[in-house]
Amino acid sequence: MNIFEAKQQISNAITAYRTKDEYGRPVIPVHRQRPIFLIGAPGIGKTAIMEQIAQEMGIPLVSYSMTHHTRQSALGLPFITEKTYQGETYRVSEYTMSEIISAVYEKMEQSGVNEGILFLDEINCVSETLAPAMLQFLQYKVFGQHRVPDGWIVVTAGNPPEYNQSVREFDMVTWDRLKRIDVEANYDVWHTWAMDQGVHPAVTSYLDIRKGDFYMVESTVDGKHFVTPRGWVDLSDMIRLYEMHNIDVKETLIAQYIQNPKTAKQFANYYDLWKKYQSDYQVDQILSGKISGEILERAKAARFDERISLIALIMDAVLGVVKPVMNERTMLEMAQKSLGNVRRICLTRHSNPRQTLSNEIDGVKLRLKQGQSGNMLSGDQEYAYYSLIQFLEASMARLNDDADSVQLDSMKHDFDTASKALKKKAAEVKKSLNNVFDFAEKTFDAEGQEMLIIVTELTAMESTARFISQYGCDAYFRHNKSLLFYERQIDVIQKIDELESTLELPDEF
Repeated sequence: MNIFEAKQQISNAITAYRTKDEYGRPVIPVHRQRPIFLIGAPGIGKTAIMEQIAQEMGIPLVSYSMTHHTRQSALGLPFITEKTYQGETYRVSEYTMSEIISAVYEKMEQSGVNEGILFLDEINCVSETLAPAMLQFLQYKVFGQHRVPDGWIVVTAGNPPEYNQSVREFDMVTWDRLKRIDVEANYDVWHTWAMDQGVHPAVTSYLDIRKGDFYMVESTVDGKHFVTPRGWVDLSDMIRLYEMHNIDVKETLIAQYIQNPKTAKQFANYYDLWKKYQSDYQVDQILSGKISGEILERAKAARFDERISLIALIMDAVLGVVKPVMNERTMLEMAQKSLGNVRRICLTRHSNPRQTLSNEIDGVKLRLKQGQSGNMLSGDQEYAYYSLIQFLEASMARLNDDADSVQLDSMKHDFDTASKALKKKAAEVKKSLNNVFDFAEKTFDAEGQEMLIIVTELTAMESTARFISQYGCDAYFRHNKSLLFYERQIDVIQKIDELESTLELPDEF
């Protein structure tokens, strides 16, 4: 299965394992909760989906690569103690707590959450001395004398033998105690994720044209030459930073991540061409609706591969204006809840608004710290927390120590001002989206592949889907329906609508 099907399978298993009966006991007893074993080629996103699952489920994640562990660090160190049996005292060996089990308890304290995921990578590549203990762990969830705490789900990962010479084969007894999930690289699934995450458009458009270069492993006389999804993502991040600092992106950089000389050279040549497209098409003009006749004529005459590159440029620019608006909206939704708490406390307890807001800010900072400690927050979620703290602190700075309704009015005014500014930004972004469709209608066939790609990617990217569901875009819905997407996608948009809240504080705030 592909990596996102595997992600859903793991999420479903964790949900099932965490299900309790009326007495708070796991419906599937802990000793029968099979550890999940995710097996697939290196670099296809096994670790990444575990981080996403933890963030989406709001539970902490403890992650270890088992190749870094010795028998002592995994099991703990022996020490001598005394015990009495039938009236006789004996000196016996015990073991200190495993570093891994200790890390789970520390994560529980840091995050304030007592259930989570213990993810052990490269589980089938442990050292010879650790292998017996690893098999015992997979069967009984015990390292040395210490068991994984109840409520923590064990997920493991490993590579097939053809990718790693140190892989150890499990026997049937071990396999029969594992929940095995085999994963393969799939570009189409990865592309949807990559677009939403802002992977560099030169990478996505190149791979749209040359999907065979997405993942490959070749054995040569010079060793293995390979390309992985992880390599493309890490290269994308570096290209963004190079461009930010006006550093030329050369083949020497690309080859550090794309470890197949032929592919690295081909992408280097494509990147130079892509930079020319970026300069020639002036995508900011397309979003602003000020398109020159020259750009229109070039786009109409362009070959399909050039049009793919142009669409990637446009989608990247759209994401660049949509994401800040949706991040700000998320922050204001959080601010709405925080200010609502402040108002309720002030009115029911006659508390000082400034001090109450200060306490609320401390609570937000604590939730941020716990989320970070537990690896439970995505980058966008962390950004929303930091923005919220900044917004609330700026509002608090305008308050005095008087316990009166004027202070509450001041906080409401700050929120209303930010909400109005957001609506204005959203209106500009909505205009940009309509301008994109106007350009596409003048350039491409209304029911052709190019329009299909634009509508599909606007739907697939979470930020743009949320924006359209909240603020609308007539051209999107018109083309969506004409391309027969409407019936299938309206359910998704309705679900998104259910999660949205109105950004208004009650008048009596």
